[in-house]
Amino acid sequence: MITAVDHVQLAAPPGSEDELRAYYVGVLGMTELTKPPVLAARGGCWFAAGGAAVHLGMEEDFRPARKAHPGLRVTGIHAFAKQLQAHGAPVVWDYDLPGHERFYSQDPVGNRLEFLEPLAVRG
Repeated sequence: MITAVDHVQLAAPPGSEDELRAYYVGVLGMTELTKPPVLAARGGCWFAAGGAAVHLGMEEDFRPARKAHPGLRVTGIHAFAKQLQAHGAPVVWDYDLPGHERFYSQDPVGNRLEFLEPLAVRG
């Protein structure tokens, strides 16, 4: 029986860890997780916030995920979008999901990310 999604794995180009840390920690406000030594030797980095985890693995023939994406639930979506824009991240609003406000953005290596907030959560 499946009980939860443990993490989402995205790819990134080798050597991009510092850029990813600056974005996922500095812009998104996630916490970097310590990888086990055997996995840390492969490069990459792991981040988590609010029960969501994103793992970024290094891939030699990297191509950013332009359609596939994690959907990250946020609170205060409009302020969150302004925070991303202030750091130069693109924000593209999409109003096609009933009961939610959402937008798409990209991480520094071009992976697509969705941010959404259920309307029932907002006061």
